[in-house]
Amino acid sequence: MTHFAFIAASYGVATLGLGLLAAWLLADYGRQRRVLADLEARGVGKRSRRETGDAPGEAP
Repeated sequence: MTHFAFIAASYGVATLGLGLLAAWLLADYGRQRRVLADLEARGVGKRSRRETGDAPGEAP
């Protein structure tokens, strides 16, 4: 029982850290989706998509 405070604090800090990391990842995911949507709206496409119909990696 003497180490209970240390153990509880350790679990609390670890849980808080993981929660903050998860929140940051979700926020960044939303931000990246908005940036991608903005780029696609401006006509910037994916590099793997070719207008000529060539498959990626094929010689012209």
